[in-house]
Amino acid sequence: MENFKLTNFFTIKGIAAPSGLLYTQNVLFIISDSSNFLYQYDIDKKLLLKFPLVKEAKENIEKAEKPDLESITQHGNQLIILGSGSTQKRNTMFTLDLGTDALQSQDLSALYGKLKTVGSFTDDQLNIEGAIYAYQTMLLFQRGNSKNSQNGIFIIPNNQEDGIRFVPISLPTLDDIETTFTDAILVNDKIYFLACAENTTSTYEDGEVLGTILGVMHAPTFEIIDVQLLSEHQKFEGITLYKESETELEFLLCEDNDTETSEATIYKLNFQK
Repeated sequence: MENFKLTNFFTIKGIAAPSGLLYTQNVLFIISDSSNFLYQYDIDKKLLLKFPLVKEAKENIEKAEKPDLESITQHGNQLIILGSGSTQKRNTMFTLDLGTDALQSQDLSALYGKLKTVGSFTDDQLNIEGAIYAYQTMLLFQRGNSKNSQNGIFIIPNNQEDGIRFVPISLPTLDDIETTFTDAILVNDKIYFLACAENTTSTYEDGEVLGTILGVMHAPTFEIIDVQLLSEHQKFEGITLYKESETELEFLLCEDNDTETSEATIYKLNFQK
């Protein structure tokens, strides 16, 4: 498959370690895995606003204390932001009403404990990196980059803890290292996902980045129907739909370069259907 084009779209100063993004109405919402702010960037005005998700919100939070916000998705007028669950400090969900700016938070420790039980994961293996809400069902994408862990998708029907299922997913390898989910979105009947190969056996410690792939999955069955290597050295952690035509999809991507540099590069990915 050689039907894509990846370009540097723009750079936003003031954001470190972007881990997820969501585009709506010419505004780009961005989360960072080392911050407890929600960032809102007006693309036309080139204006960045920062919304604190907690009292005394901070940026560039040290690894042991960071909330590790890795997933952002939309349900109706609600933005949903999730911590990865990879430590006890990373179990919070935030919801923001785009109409009223009402912000709520919820401790997901009980739900994440149930996910570990359903997926047969130890405490240090759970690592939620992407979320999709569709048809009254939440899909959570497990990044299996810890030792003996497994990529897969948790299916949570009607946002309830009863009836949760875990579907293991085998992903392609880069340099003999299996790629692991870093984000996913739903477009029509297909799931477009990012997966990175990182030479580490930990959900906590970073490793050498070996590249990132874009995959296409048939949503009803989770069958992978297409895969493309995007980069041999970059770690893309967020994807959102930017524009759609009859023949082409345009996505926006963000890259986490595992540094404390307060600058986020946003990439545009043109993808032929």
